[in-house]
Amino acid sequence: MSKPTRVLFVCMGNICRSPTAEGAFRKLHRELAPQLRIEADSAGTHAYHIGEPPDIRSQAAALKRGVDISRHRGRQATFQDFHEFDYVIAMDSDNLRRLQAIRPKEARGQLRLLLEYAPQAGALDVPDPYYGGPGGFERVLDLVEQGGRGLLEDIRKHHKL
Repeated sequence: MSKPTRVLFVCMGNICRSPTAEGAFRKLHRELAPQLRIEADSAGTHAYHIGEPPDIRSQAAALKRGVDISRHRGRQATFQDFHEFDYVIAMDSDNLRRLQAIRPKEARGQLRLLLEYAPQAGALDVPDPYYGGPGGFERVLDLVEQGGRGLLEDIRKHHKL
């Protein structure tokens, strides 16, 4: 049996965008491509929120769309993640640069922005909703769902399914 494709979503603190992307992607996987063996996780480039649950506003917005991220706990991305994950997916350009700085030269995982998989989104960065209102969390969900669909299609093509 082939090993699963492993995907890591990364934002700054791992309490808003990346756990939302992880949860939305898991749901898309279950609904659109359950035949694919995929594992998803998320992490942050900073150590601000290690061990903490996602922001309550992220949890509420996700739950409205049938995505429960309440069990997630924040963790920091490490150089080892580049050996363990096939896709390391940054939420924005700043976090992409931070990941590029810690990526080992021999790393096997692809490092890309999530919205590279959603050209129709008209943006490359998923904006950080932390200091904004509830509309920002809904916008994040819209964007990560678009990116997640594109990423899932990329994985499906890679496996010719």
